[in-house]
Amino acid sequence: MAKKTERKSLGRGLSALLADVNLDDDGISNETGGKPSTNVEVPIEKIRANPDQPRRTFVEKDLEDLTASIAEKGVIQPLIVRPDPGNPGDYQIVAGERRWRAAQRAKLHEIPVLVRDLSDTEVLELAIIENIQRADLNAVEEAMGYRQLMDRFGHTQEKLAEALGKSRSHIANLLRLLNLPAEVLEYLRDGRISAGHARALVPADDPVSLAREIISRELSVRQTEALAKSKKPAPAPKRRLKPTKDADTRAIESDLTAHLGVKVSIDHKPGGESGEIRLKYSDLEQLDGICRLLSS
Repeated sequence: MAKKTERKSLGRGLSALLADVNLDDDGISNETGGKPSTNVEVPIEKIRANPDQPRRTFVEKDLEDLTASIAEKGVIQPLIVRPDPGNPGDYQIVAGERRWRAAQRAKLHEIPVLVRDLSDTEVLELAIIENIQRADLNAVEEAMGYRQLMDRFGHTQEKLAEALGKSRSHIANLLRLLNLPAEVLEYLRDGRISAGHARALVPADDPVSLAREIISRELSVRQTEALAKSKKPAPAPKRRLKPTKDADTRAIESDLTAHLGVKVSIDHKPGGESGEIRLKYSDLEQLDGICRLLSS
């Protein structure tokens, strides 16, 4: 019951939340799109990561570059935080965990934050949106972000495409990747295959074996598409459906079956004058009876 109440509290919708995570190269702009925010400097030890953060992978080289930038210029764009519900006096990150990690490495004592009053549902939705808007997400993380927004908040592909500035086909193609086995998705996360490789594997019967072959042979996307196509089984021949018999033919079959005492089947060619009559007997006695009828 508590989850239903929390979901109803979202209210503002995707477009309003997107104003909170309008990103440039360095981080999040101060566009709150609704409630006023408090911009303050907070001791870095008072800030905690969001345990439900959808992003799990932080590229070490990117963190090193950001750490160097922050050490020289400080944190230019503030983090979005909320009062930590489990630790009074502390704050929980809503958006900007990478800058928080880099600030710790740069040994900053305080960092600027925008304090927002957000529900658990809003926090999760904002975290997903922030991650999706960043260009350095891998394809699996981006696809999982879209899936969460659709499953948790009821957003459609069309709504996401419009709000996030993505094409609907881009979102649909990424979502299809989640149908691949876990091993293939791990290769994609690690960068051992690309999203183009993975898309070619979606309809394959054995994508795991194909993915291993792609990696071992260092195949291009075009070569992967050709390989996946060659591995597909030939389509089964189409069965020719027998034309259905009309009501008159079925009536004649029924009358003859009753008169002769054996199963009668009439195969009359539609639109023609010719055809066949088949008599089916179950024993020699029935065969003798048919012979007597035909010779009388």
